[in-house]
Amino acid sequence: MKPLKTAAQEQLLPGETLQEKWEFAQAAGYDGIELRAKGGFRFRERLPELKKALADGVVMPTVCVDMLHFFGAFDTELRRDAIEQMKSQLTVMAEIGGLGAQTPASYGMFSRRLPPFEPPRSEEEDREVLLAGLTELGEHARREGVTLYLEPLNRYEDHMVNRLEQAAGLIRTVGLDSVRIGIDSYHMNIEEADPAAAILAHAQWIGHAQVSDSNRFQPGAGHLDWQSWIGALKAAGYEGWLAAECRLTGDPVEAVRSIPATLRRYGA
Repeated sequence: MKPLKTAAQEQLLPGETLQEKWEFAQAAGYDGIELRAKGGFRFRERLPELKKALADGVVMPTVCVDMLHFFGAFDTELRRDAIEQMKSQLTVMAEIGGLGAQTPASYGMFSRRLPPFEPPRSEEEDREVLLAGLTELGEHARREGVTLYLEPLNRYEDHMVNRLEQAAGLIRTVGLDSVRIGIDSYHMNIEEADPAAAILAHAQWIGHAQVSDSNRFQPGAGHLDWQSWIGALKAAGYEGWLAAECRLTGDPVEAVRSIPATLRRYGA
């Protein structure tokens, strides 16, 4: 089986421009750069920059959404704004020949583990909102020829989609090939009783993977069982990307430089 492709999120890489970041990334052993898409339609405003980077050979397979609110928001207007921004970001990825965009249902909106413990929406109402958003975004992604990756977050950051089985259940109901799970090793380390088993059980729905260690630092800086985690992906036939989304401990340049070699050492 071919080695898995590795990417680093753009903010981790030294350099002022994507071209400079790409030069470093290639020398470090990366195969691509994962972009970050802030709110306010700023990602759309970057299209000339992204097209120039593409023409200069920068490989940009995916984008990770970095907004203040998401398609699962409680507020109707915030929810509508998040969906429109997500559509715009999916369109931009299509225009630069990318694969798609990764987003959670929400981030920091509510946690059942912290006061007041009970959200203002019922579980059934949450489900209706998520299915409506995923369907609308999935249909847009399908028209654009890209994929929406739904990322389960840990219980302290989101109360709706924490485990792969929850994401897979929503995606099965939506029934669109343009919606897949975007897994994240950090969140899985908190939420999955057996991360490798969860990967194998839901492999058909996994479309993208983000990596960081158990403490959110770069792979190799925590206690995550990378041999098992990567081994499960490869056993499942996953041929997508491993995109580093992490904080960096130690010298930041050396830390980000170390990630591809660390992942390869564990079988990527």
